[in-house]
Amino acid sequence: MTILSVRDLRVSFDTPHGVVEAVRGVSFDIGREKVGIVGESGSGKSMTGRAILRLTPRKARVSAEKLELHGQSLAALTEQQMRQVRGRRISMILQDPRYSLNPVTRVGDQIAEAYLVHHRASKQEARERTLAMLDAVKIRNPARVYDLYPHEVSGGMGQRVMIAMMLIPEPEFLIADEPTSALDVTVRMQVLAILDDLVQSRGLGLMFISHDLNLVATFCDRVLIMYAGRIVESCRAVDLQKARHGYTRGLLESLPRIGEKRDRLSVLERDPAWREAPAIDHE
Repeated sequence: MTILSVRDLRVSFDTPHGVVEAVRGVSFDIGREKVGIVGESGSGKSMTGRAILRLTPRKARVSAEKLELHGQSLAALTEQQMRQVRGRRISMILQDPRYSLNPVTRVGDQIAEAYLVHHRASKQEARERTLAMLDAVKIRNPARVYDLYPHEVSGGMGQRVMIAMMLIPEPEFLIADEPTSALDVTVRMQVLAILDDLVQSRGLGLMFISHDLNLVATFCDRVLIMYAGRIVESCRAVDLQKARHGYTRGLLESLPRIGEKRDRLSVLERDPAWREAPAIDHE
């Protein structure tokens, strides 16, 4: 069952040096699954996620042949209607909670506010829902954490607070933009386990944006590889090591591996033909 359907999504900017196309004709469908979008910085991953929620900079020109959530066109909605979609139907987990949470508001109140914006409820009910959500993301002693300010929580706990805030409105679709890049390995795996459990139990669709190919290969169901604003290859996550596109192979070969001795890591050499060559689809 398809939750999000995107066809020919384009995002461009007018600059003193001409038009820059950040996203060029991206198309994909995501159902109740975890789909990773990978690529180097500037490949268009984050801009794709922001364009879906219409959170691009004002100067951006965004167009799409089709941009639908459960069959409803997002492009046809007014800005006021989109405010009801953001958070309530599609939530976005950002990269670093230190820059996403309000530093002068208790974390519990911020999560409760996310619930009250989209539900008619009393403050007491919102507090109870928040405590339950903090418990769901494996935070010990939710009542104590509720009253903490963002600077009083660790990076891992802050990311769990962000996940709780994005999930408490009960969305249908989740966009996670580098949600674990600022965390150490142990905490990263804990946060991924929480995300996996919540996605599976709630039947959400997840768009997981990352630089980490190894992480995406083990965590996601499918992978879309982006280069220069386009999807150049798509495959099942378990088949990522069998990728055929030169760009994907270059990314994989540039990764260090424990137990493998090499004089030096490979350097990715880009082929100008990759910008326009047809995408490789393994499915």
